[in-house]
Amino acid sequence: MVTVPARQGLEAVDILRLREGVGPVLHDGAGDTLGFLVPPGTADGWELPGSACTRTHRPGAPQGAPPVVGAEWLVPPESAHVRATEPARLRAALGEAARTIAAAEGRARDRTRPRDLD
Repeated sequence: MVTVPARQGLEAVDILRLREGVGPVLHDGAGDTLGFLVPPGTADGWELPGSACTRTHRPGAPQGAPPVVGAEWLVPPESAHVRATEPARLRAALGEAARTIAAAEGRARDRTRPRDLD
C-alpha cells in the first residue's frame, strides 16, 4: 500500500480515474492520508519523497470492509478500474498532482501579494 498526504492523493485519484487506472483507495479516519492498493512487491522498489509504501499481508484487492481499522474506502474495490494501481501510473499521477498543487499555491500567493502603487 502506498500512503500519501490526502491533498496530493485526492488529486492523483482524479487523474487516475480519468485514465481508468485507479485501484482501491483507502482514506484514513483523521482525513490526513490516502492509501493506494498496489501489486505485491511494489514496496521493494518504491522510492518517492512524501510517500511511503508498506507490504500488506493480504494478496489482491480485499472485498467488503476496509482492512485497516479507522479507515474508509474512498474508491472501494468494486468501483475501482483495476484490482491494484500500477506503480508507474501511480508515480506519474502523484508527480502530476504535486505540480498541480504547487501551481495552485503559487497563483494563490500571487493574488494575495500587494501590488506596487506607482
